[in-house]
Amino acid sequence: MSNRKPVLNKRRDLRSDRPLWAATPRISVTASSAPQHRDYDVIIMGTGISGALAAEALSRVAGRRILMVDRRDPVRGSTLASTAMIQHEIDTPLRDLSRMIGSDRAARAWRRSAASVTRLAGLVEELKLDCSFERRSTLYLAGDEHGSRALREEADLRRGAGLDAEYIDKAELAERFDIDRTAAIVSHCSASANPGQLTAGLLGVAAGRGVEIVAPLAIADLVETRDGVVVSTADGRLLTAANVVACTGYEYLSMMESPEHQVISTWAIASEPATPRPPWLKDFLVWEASDPYLYFRSTPDGRIIAGGEDEADPLAHTDPAKAERKFAKIAAKLKKLAGIDVGRPAYGWSAPFGTTTTGLPIIDRAPGHEHTHAVMGFGGNGITFSTIAAELIAGRLARKPDADEELFRYSKSGTAF
Repeated sequence: MSNRKPVLNKRRDLRSDRPLWAATPRISVTASSAPQHRDYDVIIMGTGISGALAAEALSRVAGRRILMVDRRDPVRGSTLASTAMIQHEIDTPLRDLSRMIGSDRAARAWRRSAASVTRLAGLVEELKLDCSFERRSTLYLAGDEHGSRALREEADLRRGAGLDAEYIDKAELAERFDIDRTAAIVSHCSASANPGQLTAGLLGVAAGRGVEIVAPLAIADLVETRDGVVVSTADGRLLTAANVVACTGYEYLSMMESPEHQVISTWAIASEPATPRPPWLKDFLVWEASDPYLYFRSTPDGRIIAGGEDEADPLAHTDPAKAERKFAKIAAKLKKLAGIDVGRPAYGWSAPFGTTTTGLPIIDRAPGHEHTHAVMGFGGNGITFSTIAAELIAGRLARKPDADEELFRYSKSGTAF
């Protein structure tokens, strides 16, 4: 298998500088140095939030032999770059997505996203995960991409699809939130968390059910057979599995490359604890209908987390000088919009992330493969879409097809519609 194209696209720096979450407790997970067996029912590639949710879901089947591998230590990849705004709102507004894939399918995708937040909240409670998980409302502000008329239409469409959405005009927005924009939508079906603690907690649950976690261990190649997959590791091992699930984020399987899937760069900052903030912010996630857009939230200890300034360049996040400019711009935007002065940020970080033309993820079998599954292209909804992916993959391996699978299919030109 040594002459084949590498199974993963080139290794990326999944984050730059030091994210806030890297300095928080309870984000470490014990890993083994080598697999205990040669044969597995499932091999999961990746120990970030996508892999952790998949492992938790798949390990609910008693006796299933599962191996997780990662080329890094567990919980040390792109998950720590997340701002953990666990939104039910998809990056692509419902009105725009309806024009892309049809109103019925768009509404189903939005409803599934909302349901996944509720599902995740229940999972955190069921498993008693200590990860600062909080239910939040969202405030979606009019911006240079969508103004008041578009947001009114968006709110009407969401309500028509059975989703919670309250349109508020300029005057009400100023009265309730002291923000000067032409309109906004208030919704009540999102959440926030510490992504490192959430991921580590899920991995701990999976390990307690017998899931093996081996890291660092890189997969060099994989080949499907009639009954499963043969996997070769970078240290020369050959492993077999009935199914392989690639949860490798932006280091996606090379066979999944598509012109409709892009890797772009983003930046984020976090303030010191107890930063002065409007009282309402403790209950809200905020984002805007602009390009590039600003988004922000608070943490239980009173930090402000803000991000945005995305660029369609997968390497832009590696430029330290650009990062300093981006951090300053995010802080300035935040102060102008909401009157929040974060001073000199306590933390600043940057990262690449994958997205698709529609804003929907790809959760599908790899092309030409029956036993190799890939989840990717999560955009700004990484944790939300990872929850959906875990449900779909678990159902698929249990031979219980999910009606929403077709919403997230892959095609060579992008997500299949």
